[in-house]
Amino acid sequence: MIDAYEDPGTPDCRGGARYLWWLVLRQPGRCAAGAVFGSAWMVLLAATPYLMSRAVDDGLEPGDTGALAGWTGALFAVGAFNAWLSVMRHRTMTRVRMDANFRTVKVVVGQTVRLGASLSRRAGAGEVVTIGVGDVQVIAGSLTVVGPGVGAVVAYGVVAGLLLSVSPLLAGVVLLGVPVILLVVGPLAGRLQGRETEYRERQGVLTARIGDLAGGLRVLSGLGGKGLVADAFRRDSRRLREQGYRVGAVTSWMQALGAGLPVLFLAGVTWIAARLAAQGQITVGELVSVYGYVSVLVWPVAFLIECGYLLSRGVVAARRVAALLRLEPPADAATADAPAEPSVLYDPESGVRVAPGRLTALTAARPADALAVVDRLGRYAPSAATWGGTRLDEIALAQVRERIVVADHEADLFAGPLREVVAGGRESTDEEVSRALHAAAADDIVQGLPDGLDSVVSAQGRSLSGGQRQRVRLARALLADPEVLLAVEPTSALDAHTEATVADRLREARRGRTTVLTTSSPLVLDRADQVHFLVDGKVAATGGHRALLAAEPGYRALVARDAEPDDDGDAAGNTDGDAAREAVG
Repeated sequence: MIDAYEDPGTPDCRGGARYLWWLVLRQPGRCAAGAVFGSAWMVLLAATPYLMSRAVDDGLEPGDTGALAGWTGALFAVGAFNAWLSVMRHRTMTRVRMDANFRTVKVVVGQTVRLGASLSRRAGAGEVVTIGVGDVQVIAGSLTVVGPGVGAVVAYGVVAGLLLSVSPLLAGVVLLGVPVILLVVGPLAGRLQGRETEYRERQGVLTARIGDLAGGLRVLSGLGGKGLVADAFRRDSRRLREQGYRVGAVTSWMQALGAGLPVLFLAGVTWIAARLAAQGQITVGELVSVYGYVSVLVWPVAFLIECGYLLSRGVVAARRVAALLRLEPPADAATADAPAEPSVLYDPESGVRVAPGRLTALTAARPADALAVVDRLGRYAPSAATWGGTRLDEIALAQVRERIVVADHEADLFAGPLREVVAGGRESTDEEVSRALHAAAADDIVQGLPDGLDSVVSAQGRSLSGGQRQRVRLARALLADPEVLLAVEPTSALDAHTEATVADRLREARRGRTTVLTTSSPLVLDRADQVHFLVDGKVAATGGHRALLAAEPGYRALVARDAEPDDDGDAAGNTDGDAAREAVG
């Protein structure tokens, strides 16, 4: 199977069938072995009736004990050898499926990494989840066709040849009957592809909605919209279930015909053979062999129908994977160099100007307005933003990503030891990791875990609380130590005491570096060198936190719930960051 660090190769993304064929070509030796084992296994199943007929005609009927013993021994040897072939066939095909599974996972993960931040704009989260959870397994299962599928075709030809030696009439019935069965089932395979495609598309949409619902549940509850969204989700679930019934209806017909038609076919051929035996045209041993041949033939026919079913589903799943793999990240034609020295970031759409080497805060009645500014300054959205007088979209993207980092408060956390989660793939010493955790006021997280930095954190940090996850994300951004850090709501899940500590340590850790925070917390705003107050996405006022509290009623209402400054100049809202955030909601 493919090694975890091995290059999976360049997939053929021109279509579902071509992608499946590419998976076969990536392991030709194993697929050929599976076909050989599968063919030999099925052919030897057909040898059993032949040996039995010889035992009847040469030993049992004339009373020749020696011949009977010889053919019986041969029957036992063939059965034992075929059992070994069955084990090898199953083992080989398991490896074929696992290789296809792992290889598809690798190319899909590699593509999502290559698309990077553009992934969410090119493919829905539900689509990616559906591919990872369901389509990969379906694709792997469809490769069964290279083993038992090939074996079924070979066995069908061998049985037809053996029947030809017994009776041309029986051989003709078999040669014509099996294609008729496949023609009956064939149209259902095409119908299944259509139903399966529609089902997978609906499933991807519903999966994305589940993620959106889970992520915004608290907001929906606060707005009273949870019931409305739940009703819409029930309707979509009902439609998906109905579509699943349609897929199941076609599938059940395929499986029913796959099991029933070969049996009816067996009955018809046996009846013809019995009449030929009664008329003396074939011997009793040949009658036994014909019954055995047709009984064995049920296996290849059933396998062919099953492989058609799996292949139909596999092509649908492979089309979805191929469509994802065909996506290309936005072309970067920018060639200009980034400023050699720390320079001003400017967003003309909002009027936000970020001075280098300072801690700047953005606050807005609508948090989405501040987030939009960060997206433009981080070059995650098209804009006319400039850096040192040069448009960001004219600067080589690699230089922008290297020197400007956007730290989202809901960024993904991968499973692994805390040390690796914070380091983010960088080579960092324990001292550097600990220093970043301290700056994010996350020392207590390390102390509370059983193995400290070696403690394993689950995917998305589910083993941590919301506030702990947020501080780990902040520590990861601080350890990266970019020239420009754009942090989105880095303290929104923290209590007032921890928030104040994070604000102080963040200011100290980023001293001399350009830092932009989006926040409505007075505890954080009070530590900023400059605050931009946004109204309808535009800068309405700029200045220090306390100056804005005194001069801007709208700002004061937003961050301090309209509380007047006390004699020392502190706003009452400074004592409770959570209360200030409630005002934003």
